[in-house]
Amino acid sequence: MQQVQQPINRRGFLKLSSLTSAALVLGFSAKAGQDILAAGDAATAFNLTPFIIIEKSGKITLMSPKPEMGQGTYQSVPALIAEELEVTLSDVTIQQTNGDPAYKGQVSGGSFSVRSNYLPLRKVGASAREMLVAAAAQQWNVVVTECYAENAKVYHKPTGKSLGYGDLVETAAKLPVPQSPTLKDPKHFKILGKNSPRPDIPLKVSGQAVFGIDVEVPGMVYASVAHCPVFGAKLLSYSDTEALKQKGVQKTVRFQRMLGGKNKYDAVAVIADTYWAAYQGRLALELHWDYQGNDKFNSKEYEEGLRGLAKTEGKVVHNQGDFDKSFEAAPLKLEAFYETPVVSHSPMEPMNCVAQWHGDDKVEVWVSAQGPDLVKGELSGKLGIPRENVKVNIFFNGGAFGRRLYPDFATEAATLAKAVGKPVKVVWTREDDTQLGPFRPMTFSALKAGIGADGKPVAFQHKVISPSLGATMDEKRNETGESSNMTEGISDQKYELPNMKNEYVFSPIHIPMAAWRSVTSSTLAFAHECFIDEMAVKAGKDPMAYRLETLLTKDSDCKKVLTKLKEISHWGKPLPKGWGRGVAQYEFFAGLAGYVVEVSIKKNNSVKIEKVYAVIDLGTVVNPDTVKGQIEGAMTMALTAAIKDGITFEGGQTVQTNFHNNQMVRINEIPPLEVHILAEGGTSIKGVGEPGLPPFAPALANAVFAATGKRVRRLPFDLNNLA
Repeated sequence: MQQVQQPINRRGFLKLSSLTSAALVLGFSAKAGQDILAAGDAATAFNLTPFIIIEKSGKITLMSPKPEMGQGTYQSVPALIAEELEVTLSDVTIQQTNGDPAYKGQVSGGSFSVRSNYLPLRKVGASAREMLVAAAAQQWNVVVTECYAENAKVYHKPTGKSLGYGDLVETAAKLPVPQSPTLKDPKHFKILGKNSPRPDIPLKVSGQAVFGIDVEVPGMVYASVAHCPVFGAKLLSYSDTEALKQKGVQKTVRFQRMLGGKNKYDAVAVIADTYWAAYQGRLALELHWDYQGNDKFNSKEYEEGLRGLAKTEGKVVHNQGDFDKSFEAAPLKLEAFYETPVVSHSPMEPMNCVAQWHGDDKVEVWVSAQGPDLVKGELSGKLGIPRENVKVNIFFNGGAFGRRLYPDFATEAATLAKAVGKPVKVVWTREDDTQLGPFRPMTFSALKAGIGADGKPVAFQHKVISPSLGATMDEKRNETGESSNMTEGISDQKYELPNMKNEYVFSPIHIPMAAWRSVTSSTLAFAHECFIDEMAVKAGKDPMAYRLETLLTKDSDCKKVLTKLKEISHWGKPLPKGWGRGVAQYEFFAGLAGYVVEVSIKKNNSVKIEKVYAVIDLGTVVNPDTVKGQIEGAMTMALTAAIKDGITFEGGQTVQTNFHNNQMVRINEIPPLEVHILAEGGTSIKGVGEPGLPPFAPALANAVFAATGKRVRRLPFDLNNLA
């Protein structure tokens, strides 16, 4: 366990790092700058955004606003500043921001971390560089154009003399901040666009990295929480007689888990000296629940209801031309129904949080979360205290995938800490994490296409039938407001499909649903791209040729991705007997990627994935090695969701409990993957973390069809029972 003896706030951080008599604090609003610097420090705060601290000693601190959860932001986001500041990441200390509004958006999610900061943070770094160069020119009494910055120093070209950034902070701090600094030409980049080592990896490999689950504070006790496995149940009574007999158990606390705006679940926490004691006490609780009829809920009946709803009209989310008339008149008609399951997020680090109250109205938490500002908002709203009275310390996340966008576990810790008057550490079990949600919702799709005698589409419809993410969290949201979220990307593909009418049919559910990596595109792309393949077969066309020659007559990023896939996969080259190829792409808010998957039929009639080719379109790349890692991770996660256990419900509760029945793919199941990045340079940039997930499952399913002639329309499916 890593012990936090003194909580590190921004003021304390600078004290502990020996801030000297002068510092350049660039990118801080006046309020944030005053908060950062201890009283008596001779420093200047500039009214920009808060990201750079340069001390007179030469120490440089870069503030990172995006929590690291395995996706590489601990390197990629500070690299934007470092590139323009002319420092390497080995020259700096990286510090996670804490939710102060001066830092603006601090959420890791939606594949926005790099692209939303690409220009703003480069400008912050460039402003600092120009100020330091101007300070050196002033000290040397030379013209600025004779000076340049490199490796945390400013050099005078004619004489070769130099000054370190620490030697320049007093002078630089008195200069005006450039509002429109000159950014480097990408051809001069030293960090961006290059394979760069991630500074978090050595920390993680050596065990030095501190995750939320590692944190300890003085006087801390542990809590293990008993939640009812039946969603929507009420606690009638409980007995803690046996629990209190467990060595180390101090007391029990009855409270409510609050998830989203409308989900309030009765719970009992056991407070103890150690986690083991708390957990053993929890097992000894005697709980009496009123299931309120929710124990009758099961997946089979709910899914039958979705299939029935597919026959009803939904809310039209996109309408062009006259679908009904064109479909009816089409010489070739095609209909198909696709189904995807509920899945859990299952990050390797279960939910956890340490909370401590300072007085009656101020709380501090230590937590792995996807955004400190999210935690601030959650605790402020749920606990009824001012936002500024919530202090958040963010640590490395041991995975998240969307789950840590919902910090209900932090509210649990804060609620219990208030009840017992001590710092409390809440740790969920793997079973809690698997069974309690929120989950990615099951999503069904009914598709129709009318095809002309020439094979060209004349009508197209994708009808989505599913619960709504928002409606399961907030009673103020319903199918009307959620239709666009639940039909993500289906109307935005670049395919030239005339007479399109896409719809959404809402189905209420009482189980909480939430964003999962790539949100609803993770399910919709499967149906959409498999159906495009079905259209190609119906038209008697090769699936790749159908996309490129029939559906994409105009230039687009989508066509560029598919053209690259065709090239690198040698699409036209014949495969061995018993092999098949499948292709898919998908473009949505996070970005654009595509796959070609090759499979073979083995002697035992199982299907083996032989090779995977991936192309991601970025426009601009920060760290190619991280991009490849993200695509590898996205493919692995997509493969798991395609062929391993989904989440099902019986008796009102989650059937799956741990990795034995909520399996992940193993290393021997991962196929060879070849990743290609389309990056043209310049300022355009697309997301990385999520686009690599949606198109994999349909590419795999299309490859299975090519090899076996069997169409996969329901996930998950068994590769050992297809051929």
